[in-house]
Amino acid sequence: MSVVVVGVNQRTVPLSLLEPMVVAPTDLAKALADLASRPHIDEVVVLSTCERTEVYASANRFHGAVADIREFLSGWSGRPPEEFSGSLYSYFEESAVHHLFRVSAGLDSASLGEPEILGQVRQAWEVARDEETAGPVLGAVFRHALQAGKRARTETSISRGTTSLSSAAVEMAASALGGLEGKRPLVLGAGEMGEAVARAFAKAAGAKPVMVANRTPARARELAAGLKGQAVPWEELVPALARADTAVCCTAGGGPAISLNDVQAATQARDRHRPLVLVDLAVPRGVDPAVGGLEGVELFDMGAISGFVTAQVGDRQAEVPAVERILAEELGRFSRSMSERAVTPLVAQLRDQAEKLRRSELARLEHQLDAIGPEGRQAVDALTRRIVAKLLHGPTVKLKAAAGTAQGEALGRAMRELFELDEP
Repeated sequence: MSVVVVGVNQRTVPLSLLEPMVVAPTDLAKALADLASRPHIDEVVVLSTCERTEVYASANRFHGAVADIREFLSGWSGRPPEEFSGSLYSYFEESAVHHLFRVSAGLDSASLGEPEILGQVRQAWEVARDEETAGPVLGAVFRHALQAGKRARTETSISRGTTSLSSAAVEMAASALGGLEGKRPLVLGAGEMGEAVARAFAKAAGAKPVMVANRTPARARELAAGLKGQAVPWEELVPALARADTAVCCTAGGGPAISLNDVQAATQARDRHRPLVLVDLAVPRGVDPAVGGLEGVELFDMGAISGFVTAQVGDRQAEVPAVERILAEELGRFSRSMSERAVTPLVAQLRDQAEKLRRSELARLEHQLDAIGPEGRQAVDALTRRIVAKLLHGPTVKLKAAAGTAQGEALGRAMRELFELDEP
């Protein structure tokens, strides 16, 4: 079984092409079911964030699986394959596993070492498990990727002082407004990203209590109450924009949450000398891009945020070689464990055959063994067990040590032929 990853991210395609390929959390089950029904895919996990959409699959044919995933992305986005095929990246086997390790460690993010991605990787795997599209192959890959990501953050400074997307949004708003002292923030969306942004505003010195709007009112009230802020009904978005100095959009799908008409109406109800700063963290975009052309309104989209975050990398870049060494070690451990797991059935079959032969020979001497009594029988049984174990110990150790190599494959074939063992 082969592991394949096919995807796009903020570096390989423009935002206008990344947007339609995003799989919102509410659509994940549908996407997973679609992919799992394709002929060359046996297991599948979809990792879709504001920066990337990647499909990880356990496949019976590499090229067939890549074609299946490309067709899925075309159907999902409504774009013909030729429009984006040149921007797709795909990795196979160990390279696919290594890519996921780098993603989990934050090396493939716009914000080097970003903290959110590890949770997003875990959540993608958990959803696939709940939908029964992730089995033992991808389970082993994702489990080890999470371990590798944790180790990278524990043993290096790759995530220390990280400017996450949520904190970057707040910092950009503060910079555009000349600080947040006395300023009123509004957050649209109360999911994981929305909560992170709201908490960042709540910690900002001098900022007024954060307003939270969400399509599910109960969640908005819960988040606002925990931060001593104010929940805003979704239908009162325009008055909230009129009161706010900055608004960060963290919605997930469902079309633009802030339209051009919304902002025009809001600006008419506020002092025209008071600027409105909008930050759009949603992919697909949650703020109509035309809003950026309005007088007195400043709009930052994901492109601007990514540029801001990249400029903040600083000393974390020096940690990359250390993280890469950790990931190389973890990849080696993973490869060895998978190789050993692959030879386990062969070793078990050999030991089972030897045990059957041992018992058969003892049964053939049943009458002779009666003459030496129970203690003698136990001694003979223990002796034959030790002989079998010692005879098989050397071949077993050599086979496991060579697992995953050409020599290991040759030893496996020889062992099956010499001992007449079944093919796996």
